[in-house]
Amino acid sequence: MSKLRIAEIFHSIQGEGHWLGVPSTFVRVSGCNLRCVWCDTPYASWSPEGPSLSLDEILNKIRHRHVVVTGGEPMLFEPVVELCRQLRAQGRTITIESAGTVFQDLECDLMSISPKLTNSTPTGDAWEARHEAVRRDRGPLKRLLARYECQLKFVIADLADLAEVEELLADVGPVEPERIFLMPEGREPGKVHEMARELVPACLARGWRLTPRYQLDLFGDTRGT
Repeated sequence: MSKLRIAEIFHSIQGEGHWLGVPSTFVRVSGCNLRCVWCDTPYASWSPEGPSLSLDEILNKIRHRHVVVTGGEPMLFEPVVELCRQLRAQGRTITIESAGTVFQDLECDLMSISPKLTNSTPTGDAWEARHEAVRRDRGPLKRLLARYECQLKFVIADLADLAEVEELLADVGPVEPERIFLMPEGREPGKVHEMARELVPACLARGWRLTPRYQLDLFGDTRGT
């Protein structure tokens, strides 16, 4: 029987990106191949936790038409393919949230990819070299962009990060500007809002979109939101 280690399943609104504000069930898979220094879900990456649930147990907890399969890195795990097949059979709308470092062929309405920039690297940590090698491999990202309806969400910690975004986009090929989102780094609303204001000129100049993080504004830095 296929099982997935699940950090949490919860019901909220989508706080970021294209489907901002849509009521959704979030299925957070535990386990990740990266170790972002600013990770806001360390219980699904740095210290993975949660029970192993059968697909039936997961499906029985779904309430909303929109389902967000997130992590951690859900694309690491083969049972996610069958989970998405069964979600599709139920008529669900599926978003996969991924860092874009792993390719799988599965049912998905939106592949929400957050390619990691240098600001994510845990400098001086034992994970540094592995993290860098994984995030810099753009082969899987190119395959995902060719296969799926995608949005790219870039976590921006400093305006200097924009040059790295431009370099990555030049490498992976043309992406429609309205599918590119800038998302301020931070776990406190005040810090996020300050960076968001600084990013407005870049979005206006390039036709990119600025995404808030409604979950922080509404609930703070808490699980299950």
